[in-house]
Amino acid sequence: MKLTGFDGTIALVTGAGGGIGAALVEQLRDSGCIVIATDVVAPERVAGAGQSTVHASALDVTDSAAVDALVDWVETQIGPIGFGINVAGVLHTGTVADTDDAQWRRVFAVNTDGVFHVSRALARVMSPRRGGAIVTVSSNAAGVPRHGMAAYAASKAASTMFTRCLGLELAPLGIRCNIVAPGSTLTRMQTGMWVDGQGAERVIEGDPAHYKAGIPLRKIATPDDIAHAVMFLLSDQAGHIAMSDLYVDGGATLRG
Repeated sequence: MKLTGFDGTIALVTGAGGGIGAALVEQLRDSGCIVIATDVVAPERVAGAGQSTVHASALDVTDSAAVDALVDWVETQIGPIGFGINVAGVLHTGTVADTDDAQWRRVFAVNTDGVFHVSRALARVMSPRRGGAIVTVSSNAAGVPRHGMAAYAASKAASTMFTRCLGLELAPLGIRCNIVAPGSTLTRMQTGMWVDGQGAERVIEGDPAHYKAGIPLRKIATPDDIAHAVMFLLSDQAGHIAMSDLYVDGGATLRG
């Protein structure tokens, strides 16, 4: 089965500078989309940047005025946005007692406020057209407690429930909102937590001392694995899926 519904559709992707976001830009481009690839620094090296089908742009998702301005520019200069994908995210690790106010606010500013800013701007332009799809890339940590990751997990839980509530508001207009919740994925965010060359093996095996299960599939996801799930939720073939939270973690959280 070939996924359909992409050809000529304008897609706005945040966090496109690497990892899942960059993989998604490539898949969207190859499927016929016109992609607006954004990150806090314009991702000029993303696949296809500079071509007529991929437009790289700097965007700080914590700045609501900048988000509104970019969406307005795309709508007036390129065309109506059909897909919005929230990938931008930051990680903070540390116990609650050791997390200061600035660290907490930074994680929520990107992971939660950023999803709100982008999704609100897209809802405003998609609603009159009564069509579109929004996917938020969250985390399996939104549904399973993680030791030393309270700020990250809480911010992802908030963005997950926000996206589901937005989906409830927009579903009657034919706009579908869904969530993809990755587990451990081979990105800089993941490998940055590894202290030596055995990091992958430890993630796969799990960490009983901190109540973290391993990965039943015995492998860590690639960015393409997560992007494939996003592509499905955007496609015509997912046309009756709304407000869903799809875990893509190799079974690590032992839930769907």
